[in-house]
Amino acid sequence: MEDIEAIAALQDSVRRRLYEYVVEQGREVGRNEAAQAVGVARTLAAHHLDKLAEVGLLNSGSRRLTGRSGPGAGRPAKVYSPTLAERSVSLPARDYRTVASLLAEAAEEAGLDSRLFATARRRGEADRGPVTACGDLEEAMGVLAARGYAPHLEGGGEGDGAAPRVVRMRNCPFHTVAERFPPLVCGMNLALVEGLIGDGPVAVRMDARPGGCCVVLEDSRKDGDSKNNVH
Repeated sequence: MEDIEAIAALQDSVRRRLYEYVVEQGREVGRNEAAQAVGVARTLAAHHLDKLAEVGLLNSGSRRLTGRSGPGAGRPAKVYSPTLAERSVSLPARDYRTVASLLAEAAEEAGLDSRLFATARRRGEADRGPVTACGDLEEAMGVLAARGYAPHLEGGGEGDGAAPRVVRMRNCPFHTVAERFPPLVCGMNLALVEGLIGDGPVAVRMDARPGGCCVVLEDSRKDGDSKNNVH
């Protein structure tokens, strides 16, 4: 019932837009920022954000948004951030997570890593179809966004010291199973993304970080460097 209530909470269009905005930011968001982003009054945004936190779709807390501390720093403001908790509804009940975990456990015990990775890459290539490899990071982001990875672009500032452009994914579509079998599932995920993106100017490599996907994309490979993968 909790999952049903959480998903039903998104039926309201304003609430859904607020939820999507907070998830897209991947960080703590204050009420004023969220209200301005979706074009509603702060009080209305606060009501819907609290409801989203109440049903477990967002985390809530408080901190000073001014970045200052001590006297005159202002009162802490309520902030909201995405939660990693998964919500799903299946009628009648189905349990695909257990099946996935059992298959992953069997593959790991049998040492089928390389065969799984090869199969995942072929699946990615098949899903890409006759389309050529992604020509740039923006095109690759569109491909991965359609599959629920929630990609976002980092770096790319001006100047010689600017950080290189990197695409990271805020969501791992295989999070539950990846937590139990990280080498196996993350390797499979890397191979799948390689197949989806194709061999072109976009490089795919592993760079695991807490709370996100283990795969990142870069503008191109450095000369002389090989792709950092687990095949």
